[in-house]
Amino acid sequence: MFVLELTYIAPMERIDAALAEHVAWLDAHYASGVFIASGRKDPRDGGIIIAVGDDRAKMEEIVKSDPFTVAGVCEYTVTKFIATKTVPALEPYREELPS
Repeated sequence: MFVLELTYIAPMERIDAALAEHVAWLDAHYASGVFIASGRKDPRDGGIIIAVGDDRAKMEEIVKSDPFTVAGVCEYTVTKFIATKTVPALEPYREELPS
């Protein structure tokens, strides 16, 4: 599993101009089952996406395709973690620690 943290690096007007395309990009990754949660940070200086997978290279490619990245309005930090404990609703996403 990954935490994808967006940090805005452009004025909010440029963020808002790319927002519709970014939301469509999010929707496509929700539909494919890769994204399971997302939202703005508070204060609004970026966002967080929780993504399912274990391939860092694939996740890096996904964030490079974000219209926000393409427009040069945000930077990403990609953090992989092993979800060993979850609420019952997220049980399908639990992982075992490597031996």
